[in-house]
Amino acid sequence: MLEALTEGERNLTDLAAPFDVSFEAASKHVRVLERAALVERRREGREHVCRINAAPMRDVAAWIDSYRRYWEERFDRLDSYLRELQEEKENDHVAPRKRKGAQRRRD
Repeated sequence: MLEALTEGERNLTDLAAPFDVSFEAASKHVRVLERAALVERRREGREHVCRINAAPMRDVAAWIDSYRRYWEERFDRLDSYLRELQEEKENDHVAPRKRKGAQRRRD
C-alpha cells in the first residue's frame, strides 16, 4: 500500500484492490500506518483518501544511514585484521621451510 501511495493519493478501495482483503481489513491496515505517521487519511464524502507521509521515512533512512557508515567502518577494520592474520599464517608456513633448507645446507 505504501508503494502505491508513492505514486499519489489513492482512495482506500483502490489501495485494497491488488490485495485479497476486505475493505475492513484494508482500513485496519491503513489505521496502523496512520498511527505510525506514515499515512494520512481524509474523508471526501463516503470515500477515504490516503496519501503517504514521507517525513518519518526520511528520518528513519537518515538514522539507518548513520549506522550503515558505522558498520562499514567496523567491517573494513575487521577485513584489515583478517588480512593481517592471513598474512601471518602464510608467513608462518613459509618460514619453517626456509629454516629446514638452511639447516640442510649447513650439514
